Amino acid sequence: MDQQPNRGRGRGRGTRGAPGAAGGQPNWKEGGATGGGAPQLRQPRMDPSQPETAAGDNGASAGGSGAAPKAPVAAASRGGGNGAGDAGALGRGAIRGMRYIPEVVVTRKPNAPSKQGTSGTKLVLKTNYFRLTRNDQNTCVFQYRVDFEPLVEDTRIMQALIRTQAILLGPYIFDGTMLFLYNKLRSEMVDLQVKDPRTDALYKMTIRHVGTVDMASEMALMVLNLMHRQAMGSLKLLAINRNFFDPEAKITIPQYGLELYPGYVTSIRQHESDVLLCVDITHRVLRIDSCYKMLQNMQRQPGSYKDNFRRMMIGANVMSVYNQKMYRVCDVEYEITPMSTFPTKEGENITFVDYYKKQYNITIRDPRQPMLLTKANDRLVRLGMDKPVLLVPELCRMTGITEDMRRDFQLMRAIADHTRLGADKRIQRLERFNERLQGAASRQVFQFWKTELDRRLVELPARTLRPEAIMFNLSGSTEGKPAGPEADWSQLLHRNQMFKSIPLQRWYVVCERGKESLVKDFLGCMKQAGAGMKFSIAEPRMVTVQSDNNAGYNHALAQLLNEDVQLVMCIVPNDRADRYAAIKRACCVQRSIPCQVIKTRTITPKNGVVRTLMSVATKVVIQLNCKLGGIPWMVKNPLSNAMVVGFDVCHDTQDKSKSFGAVVATMYSPKQVEPKYYSSIEAHARGEELSNFVASSIGKSLRAYQSAYGPNNLPRRIILYRDGVGEGQLRHVVNFETKAIKNMLNQVYANFTEFKPQLSILVVNKRINTRLFMADRNPPPCTIVDDIITLPERTDFYLISQSVRQGTVSPTAYNIVHDESGLTVDQLQVYTSKQTHLYYNWCGTVAVPAVCQYAHKLAFLTSQYLHQQPHQNLSNRLGGDGDPPFLVPFELNTGMRDGLALVLRLLIEPPVADADGDRLIDGIEVRRIRTGISVFEFERSNVERI
Repeated sequence: MDQQPNRGRGRGRGTRGAPGAAGGQPNWKEGGATGGGAPQLRQPRMDPSQPETAAGDNGASAGGSGAAPKAPVAAASRGGGNGAGDAGALGRGAIRGMRYIPEVVVTRKPNAPSKQGTSGTKLVLKTNYFRLTRNDQNTCVFQYRVDFEPLVEDTRIMQALIRTQAILLGPYIFDGTMLFLYNKLRSEMVDLQVKDPRTDALYKMTIRHVGTVDMASEMALMVLNLMHRQAMGSLKLLAINRNFFDPEAKITIPQYGLELYPGYVTSIRQHESDVLLCVDITHRVLRIDSCYKMLQNMQRQPGSYKDNFRRMMIGANVMSVYNQKMYRVCDVEYEITPMSTFPTKEGENITFVDYYKKQYNITIRDPRQPMLLTKANDRLVRLGMDKPVLLVPELCRMTGITEDMRRDFQLMRAIADHTRLGADKRIQRLERFNERLQGAASRQVFQFWKTELDRRLVELPARTLRPEAIMFNLSGSTEGKPAGPEADWSQLLHRNQMFKSIPLQRWYVVCERGKESLVKDFLGCMKQAGAGMKFSIAEPRMVTVQSDNNAGYNHALAQLLNEDVQLVMCIVPNDRADRYAAIKRACCVQRSIPCQVIKTRTITPKNGVVRTLMSVATKVVIQLNCKLGGIPWMVKNPLSNAMVVGFDVCHDTQDKSKSFGAVVATMYSPKQVEPKYYSSIEAHARGEELSNFVASSIGKSLRAYQSAYGPNNLPRRIILYRDGVGEGQLRHVVNFETKAIKNMLNQVYANFTEFKPQLSILVVNKRINTRLFMADRNPPPCTIVDDIITLPERTDFYLISQSVRQGTVSPTAYNIVHDESGLTVDQLQVYTSKQTHLYYNWCGTVAVPAVCQYAHKLAFLTSQYLHQQPHQNLSNRLGGDGDPPFLVPFELNTGMRDGLALVLRLLIEPPVADADGDRLIDGIEVRRIRTGISVFEFERSNVERI
């Protein structure tokens, strides 16, 4: 649909052989079952403290010797050998290691029926997990707290001091505060005098026993994760935050001044029957030039270089070159330079120039450059390290890619050539990683802790559902046509009438002067494409603007939006976000008219051949029909009298203290007619209770259901797909959000005697590191995994709903946290797969149920572009579109008349340049699709019209 800045979620296309004969489908009967690495500001502006240095020493064996007295060791020593070195780069904090303990939230009821489904064709897959086997299940590990006097804030110094006592301690793991020993010390508290081997400085080290870790308990996962990081120390990897990267294998892209560091994301957790190590491949993008070099480039450009540099740096993630720590810049301090002074912990004033020379032997070349001010992230704030940090631009490198870089097709393709790994290459990388961990130094660490790492990737059972039947307007036929092995029905749509079409009769086209001929050629292609799908398109009225600026478009729109208009199409020369936002506000906030925004390049024929625009025109026609209330296709819905709800939340980009939560509902009537739609969005303060908003939004959706199908009708089943839940928020959703929703349902259904609602809540998580492989290629779409890698405390499953040609497909994780539906797990799995076929911006499946994707786009666009509630007239109407998608939320007016009809409107986000070149969305030719957004609206019309 509309063309916007490249934002959104990706979806590749893939080729693979057709799955085998489909298995049986479920029976749908009712019932059944500190400190950073740079000086910190302690006082306003100017009082930085000593920095914490970097990622620690990554040695696998404990080196060095100390003159401290021998610590008494328990007589019954378990295990021998020397210490195994430090635990990796973990900073200060009383319980830093605790972050490795996943919060176990039990959502599976005791004696619950099997969570393995039966539908589909069985197959065997591989996954990116390795088994970890404990050879001594009855052992325990002794936990100690370590304190230094004088206080040591440098992790590397702490590690060096601990290593001097390695022979006395035996096998150990140290995370910056907590020390884990395989051998128990005789005394509960031991005081040692230790010497820094680098400076000969003396410290008092106090080791205090605080507890015992049973290696069969949840706490053991933290020890195993620390042990694994310790084993990775011998691989000579660079620790950046929680991940490890290989600088020696860096990839340079000189034409764009970029470097790619390949790396690994790892975690250990108890799964169904085994403790598994998950390993995924990741990459870190770094600029070759320093931030200071970028400042120099700004100084050579017109305009205020200070303002331009500040705009570029605020919000940017940078890495300090002297300790490889990551920071997020919040401001540029031009009044502070490296010649400014700050007090050390000894109370002496020192300049930044002298500090870096003394601490790191680094000479700062420009003492007059400004300083970068960074703010502690949420994790450091929770640990009490909330002081801002000053950084020298000369010693920092930018990381990541900007929005301008994302819009550069050639640049993104150059990055993707190295980062987009197919299944075969990803498997090779994983096996190579395992081989490196089988080296002598790493293997010694595992042996110290009586643990063995399996050499093989885990294999697991899976099932592939039969291709879904896509229903068009087939002259009364209800059979539909199979989506095919790749879940792609774009060709089917070209040859069939859409499920429901709304004639486009009263509409305008706004374009630049001089582009009229180009627009008319494209309109001809649209009419030709619409005729094949039985979609009627009348001749539009054309309005031209004199110049490409916001005022010109606002003036043109102000004249025509007061008329009785169904839709406005704007043809723009590029994807400037400010112009796009101005158009959207004019149409969707100040007025209530849906609009379509398309770039001129999109409707420009290749080599002057107009017929090359037919594919683009077809996609645009589909989107226009949706915006008018049409429905391109449907799938068979086994559940009547039901409501499917999606929820997601996004943070506002202008006001960081505010977030927008969006709810989108698809409502199915008791008589199995076409569904109707409802959406609601609301702003809330960051960290504010979301439970009440989710519950109240579902209550509004129920009132919309009554408005659509009659006051005496309410849905029997409510299925909520809850997106936007982090690992640490799951307990809140289970304990509070579910309760709030149940209380709301009790109120709404209090006087409803026919039945009580059956609520199901599924938490949706796309941002996972799990990957699945079928031999050396991607599994087919609609593949389900519900064993081996699932979690014993959950009723969960993984679903691969997409087909991917390039790269490795990512499954989506579903956790059924509450279920009163009466459906079996198998039925919920199949129904979830069906819902991924109903996102109308794409003639194929998407990664999540369509209501989740709509909710995400609604929240995303409101937080990115609107930053406010829509115009009052939109309380019963929603319109928009986008590239990026632009969605205007609305709430149902209680005074709305019963004849209200729910209309689905679509928006789309522009794709990211990245793949085939044979897919077009909203007139945009792309190589890898990042799906966009759809808009829902209420339209005052007779039910008979629908």
